This record gives sequence, C-alpha cells and structure tokens, in this order.
Amino acid sequence: MPSQDVLGRIEMLLLDVDGVLTDGRIHFDHEGREYKSFHVQDDAGLVYWNRTGHISGFLSGRGGHVVEQKARELGIHEVILGRIGKKVAFAEMLQRRGITADRIAYVGDDLLDLPVLQQVGFACTVPEGVAEVRAVVHHVTRARAGFGAVREVIEVLLKAQGHWDGIVARGGLP
Repeated sequence: MPSQDVLGRIEMLLLDVDGVLTDGRIHFDHEGREYKSFHVQDDAGLVYWNRTGHISGFLSGRGGHVVEQKARELGIHEVILGRIGKKVAFAEMLQRRGITADRIAYVGDDLLDLPVLQQVGFACTVPEGVAEVRAVVHHVTRARAGFGAVREVIEVLLKAQGHWDGIVARGGLP
C-alpha cells in the first residue's frame, strides 16, 4: 500500500469496467441486447468520490450503451471506451486533463491494464485479476469484482484524504 502521503495526492479514480465494476460476465438477450450488472455500493462510492471534488473515469477496451448510460447516471467525468490500446488512451487522457499519472488511482484486472497500472500512483486490482496484474499492483481488494471492489478502493482513498468521516456523519447525503 502506498503511503498516506501518496494516497492523499490522488485526484482521479480511473476504472476498467468489465471485470472490475462488473463481475466480468456479459449477458445478451434473445435480440442481442447487452446487459451487465453493477453493484449499488460501487455506484454510491463513485457519487461520494465525485462529491468530494475528485475526477472519475472509465477506461475500457469494450464499449456499449449500458456503460455509457451508467457513466451518465453517475456523472463520470472521463469516459474512454472501445480502446484496447490503453497505454495510448491513458497518455492522451493525461495530456487532455493536464494531470500526472502519480495523481491517479487505477483499478484493472487483465493484461490490457498493465501499462496503466505500472504508471499510476495507486494501482489496484480485484481478487479475480490475473496473476500478472496482481504481481504489480499496490492493493488487491477483498471484495470481488462487481461486488463492492470499487467502493473498497474509494473508501481507502477517502479515508486517507480525511473525507470519509464527514460522509459517514452526513449519512451519505451531500
């Protein structure tokens, strides 16, 4: 785990979607429409993160209407979908946002995430993350992908930054 100092400087939370924010399963109905499941505690965590003035983002090799809708619903600031070359997409985002990699926490689970995980200030994965990813990250969540793992990372960051107690005192309200 990085020092409190490092965690305290994190300004942006960037997430892979499939296998991090979801359990990795992709469902299709009989008409070919895609469905995914999201956990309400992860959603609430992202709302708390955004309310404290932080930036949030999705960086996914896949795309889709469901993810775009979820991003709009949660007020996600940076939505980068359909980019399997995550290293290039990440570099473009850094330049566009004017932020340095050490100010970013990233949660990824598979090989495509390695180039980003190796650059950020706080690299995380889920228990289902592949061995190569688990070997390079600062933190492996206790919660499973799609079942509160993102919320866990957010709580680590907000506690380190001194925001969590206020959120709890307000019962999660703004």
